Amino acid sequence: MERAGLMVLGAANPPAAQYEGFIGWVLSLMSTIGEVGVGLAVLIETFFPPIPSEAVLPGAGFLAYEGRMSFAGALIAATAGSQLGAWCWYAAGAGLGLDRTRALFATMPLVDAEDVDTAVGFFDRWGGIAVFTGRFLPLVRSFISIPAGVARMGLVRFSVYTLAGSAIWNAIWVGLGFAFGPAIQPVLERWSGALSTITVIAMVVLLTLFVVLRIRRNQRGETPSAPSDGH
Repeated sequence: MERAGLMVLGAANPPAAQYEGFIGWVLSLMSTIGEVGVGLAVLIETFFPPIPSEAVLPGAGFLAYEGRMSFAGALIAATAGSQLGAWCWYAAGAGLGLDRTRALFATMPLVDAEDVDTAVGFFDRWGGIAVFTGRFLPLVRSFISIPAGVARMGLVRFSVYTLAGSAIWNAIWVGLGFAFGPAIQPVLERWSGALSTITVIAMVVLLTLFVVLRIRRNQRGETPSAPSDGH
């Protein structure tokens, strides 16, 4: 009876109705079209990092707790969205290839073609681990697939590591929303707008830091390709 009452209350007051920012819009998407919305939400997050999955996925778990979607369906949809987004970024990196990616980076201010070589070298040594652990890191999980594609990491190997990391990450956050049930709703309501803002600010700060460090390095004439005086 209590659970039925929660379902009726939830139907009358969709959990996204009073949420703010990008997260509120995504929660509304999940409330409207169910598991498909969960997959779309995670896919959007892959291309638009200001929507952090750790703020969105507990909402899917809460909806599963209310019986408004299947827990397994939400988890499968979220993981499918992660995998599809990762394949898109991998295809972009593989399509460009090493030479074109280096040439593209060489035309960008404050970016060096050698940065591509560094990323490819890193993937030659740590590719599988990088892809797997990258699924647990904000921002990184959105773009870790690009250097994997540039380095032409085996697609099957890439897919397995991506699937494993994404499934674990999604299970944690959907599971938290399901386990805490109604207790998660006021947390999401209170912090949905704040988390969106904090994520955007973090991206701006990191980009600014990168630009400042590169400008200082270039002013000192420290380029990665600088000759070593023959030694």
